[in-house]
Amino acid sequence: MSRLRSGPLRSILILQTKHIGDLVLSSALARNLQLEYPGVRIVFLCDGRFASFLTANDVASEVVTFRRSHMRGTPLRRAQELILTLLKLRRSHFDMVVDITDTKTSRFISGLIGAPVRVGYHPSERPPSWVECQPANVKAKPFGYGGQHFLCRYLSPLEALGIELRVRDPDIRPLPLETTKALALLDKFHLRPNAFVAVHAGASFPGRRWQPERFAAAIDRISAETGLDVALIGSPDENEVVEKVLAAAKARIVNLVGALPLETLPALFKQARLFLGNDSGPMHMAAAVGTPVVGLFGLQSPVHWGPVGVPSIAVRPAMPCDCVGGDLCERPDPNKACCVWRLEADTVVNAVLQLLARTEMAPEAVV
Repeated sequence: MSRLRSGPLRSILILQTKHIGDLVLSSALARNLQLEYPGVRIVFLCDGRFASFLTANDVASEVVTFRRSHMRGTPLRRAQELILTLLKLRRSHFDMVVDITDTKTSRFISGLIGAPVRVGYHPSERPPSWVECQPANVKAKPFGYGGQHFLCRYLSPLEALGIELRVRDPDIRPLPLETTKALALLDKFHLRPNAFVAVHAGASFPGRRWQPERFAAAIDRISAETGLDVALIGSPDENEVVEKVLAAAKARIVNLVGALPLETLPALFKQARLFLGNDSGPMHMAAAVGTPVVGLFGLQSPVHWGPVGVPSIAVRPAMPCDCVGGDLCERPDPNKACCVWRLEADTVVNAVLQLLARTEMAPEAVV
């Protein structure tokens, strides 16, 4: 660091323009940078939908946003959005930029905002074309600390900078206001803290959503055998899936889908006894606040994307699997394969019961 910059660091920009799960995992990077450089201003560049999540949960000091829909629009709209984003970033005069998105666009941004220290991956996940150059002057390994999980990818810049790894796992800390909102909602629906299972039945692609009728069957058995309440969570655009779960289940289920904004969900998860859900952002969010997790996986491996830092069980069918998704599957893309559909309800319920038993006396323990 000393050969790249003299004087204290005042501001660090983290380029993370992917999804909410990636942002949750990136919180560990941000926390270590805060500890290494007390008082530093940590700023994220992310999709505008996630800005309040980062600031309300003490992950970032500030957020610079862009509109993903415009970045995927016409060439003119993409150019306009990129120029506006660059202008906002250049006004902040960052001392360091850490590019963990590792795309052509993020590398372009990294090279043009004028930060003296620029951290990027070498080799890149998507190697630059012959007309591009890697703007980084600090080059991180694709996966640091000898790991295979994407958390190790997002922590790798610390290793390249020679920074001691103090916080190994994502650490989301809801602010008191968010906790107050979550507790008020629980009280409204007569849910007791640490006495309900938070269930997320949604995901970005249909093939990553375990079947609603199997969620319903699992919920019925969990409710009957444990006496725990069950609350469904998710975003308003997941209502169709949730309605199918509610129609098929016999147990009492509290429907909290759309009841809280994204930034308050971590505070809600922190009050849950256990999280059960598909491989998606809320799963990582629940793990980051210390709630035990049962995650349902398909073609995407939990070795790379499983819950970390808490007692957890990743349930996955045997691989390779016989295709059950027909034309819906687009292999080898793990985000568009339907392997999770092969999981039986009994397998999932047994994992939930096992994890509840394992964490009964010491729910804060880490495996």
